Amino acid sequence: MQAPYQRGLVWFRRDLRAEDHHALHQALTHCRQVLCLFVLDREILDELPRADRRVEFIVGSLQALDARLRELGAAHGRQRAGLLVEHGWARQALPELAARWQVQAVFTNHDDEPQALGRDAEVAQALSQQGVAFHSFKDHVVFERQEVLTQAGRPYGVFTPYKNAWLKNLSDRHLSPWPVEPNAAALADRPEGPQARVPTLNDIGFEPTNLQQLGIVPGEKAATARPEGPQARVPTLNDIGFEPTNLQQLGIVPGEKAATALLQDFLGRIDRYDKQRDFPAVKGPSYLSVHLRFGTISIRALASQAMRLQAAGSAGAMTWLSELIWRDFYAQILANFPHVAERAFKPEYDAIVWENGAPADLLFAAWCQGRTGYPLVDAAMAQLNSSGYMHNRLRMVTACFLIKDLGIDWRWGERYFARQLNDFDLASNNGGWQWASSSGCDAQPYFRIFNPVSQSRKFDAAGKFIRRYLPQLAGLSDTAIHAPWEAAPLELAAAGVQLGANYPGPVVAHDQARARTLDRYALVKKSG
Repeated sequence: MQAPYQRGLVWFRRDLRAEDHHALHQALTHCRQVLCLFVLDREILDELPRADRRVEFIVGSLQALDARLRELGAAHGRQRAGLLVEHGWARQALPELAARWQVQAVFTNHDDEPQALGRDAEVAQALSQQGVAFHSFKDHVVFERQEVLTQAGRPYGVFTPYKNAWLKNLSDRHLSPWPVEPNAAALADRPEGPQARVPTLNDIGFEPTNLQQLGIVPGEKAATARPEGPQARVPTLNDIGFEPTNLQQLGIVPGEKAATALLQDFLGRIDRYDKQRDFPAVKGPSYLSVHLRFGTISIRALASQAMRLQAAGSAGAMTWLSELIWRDFYAQILANFPHVAERAFKPEYDAIVWENGAPADLLFAAWCQGRTGYPLVDAAMAQLNSSGYMHNRLRMVTACFLIKDLGIDWRWGERYFARQLNDFDLASNNGGWQWASSSGCDAQPYFRIFNPVSQSRKFDAAGKFIRRYLPQLAGLSDTAIHAPWEAAPLELAAAGVQLGANYPGPVVAHDQARARTLDRYALVKKSG
């Protein structure tokens, strides 16, 4: 890499923080002046509803990132340092802005999703034609692409040997942070003009969501401390054409400080993670997934904490570390087998004949709307639809139900989760759905089919989670709430439950559905 460049540009994407940031570290190290940019990419945003929690989370995280960059710049006499935000098509914006701002190099972190790889290749080529270098770095995972391979030099397709190799290859350098503050003197004053402020939602054609109603307050403290003037204003959702969501009411706070606070909260209970993570009514998970998705916290910081506590004997930390390794595993699957974004990892499973036509459409709609008649499934879908979050155990239960009870193509569910999840990540979402469909790498065997009632009785025995999201069933006993159709008519009446009226009966009989699934998969296995 040339050193130093006169002026560099850091292109933020899924890494919305100013600490332990690989691309920002490299730019500050190799450039005399560094500008920081985020593109609200219309290639993505124009496909979203005007009320989208993820957009609200991003805007809030941009405000927090801008505040931190301003703070770092001001500490070194750069009173106009901060984040530049452009609303447009990234493929066009990057070359245009690089020319306008006379940068010699663009620095960014890898994004291995197929669409992103195509975009980055196009941007790099356009920059090259202008004589501008394009540097990209690993930041979103601990190990990526083909860093961890089998002895035969091939990517892993089974998790346990991958995990063993991951741990064997891990060294201190893989978890060492990429510091920003020591070289922050290279942060440049932002160019004057419309790109020198964070745009409003109205600016980018979106409407406010219910983020404020959810109790999610992005960068509020930082906003009050900023200098006056149009270049210093943090936009509202209304400014960029979006509507507030219920993000604030949900208690989801964007930005790096909020992510760090969540981590500290989780570390206080991580020792119980292995025992509590499967119970949706219990505060067991870390709730950091949305922050990992948008990079408001470093994966190296999380893995370092997990390794430290595991070494001290924490079984919970050991289990959590495995979950972080699963994330790396699915990321390298997508990078090495990009066909999984559209097709089954195991090609023979593309031959499965799924339910189709109007009956399938009705079953899928019932699943999406939480009207299947199976309380745990319906409560989980209600959680997803109202909050953009679903507990990990319930992601497996609902996915298995759609595929193996309803006989619906796993890609339908994958796309629905992609629209609804705050923490949607293509690699992990695809990996999870293919695991549930038995078509993916290291997947659940096709003949292991979750019984939604047994799962309910095991992981929500007292029905606390069900009662929270299906209040119409709250009066049922802890026994009846898992399968209301089995309850005595007098108990249903006493609880105010009218099957088929205020709560549906089961859309399928599990035992019969299970038999159909075994036949459906057996034909594929036999032909294979």
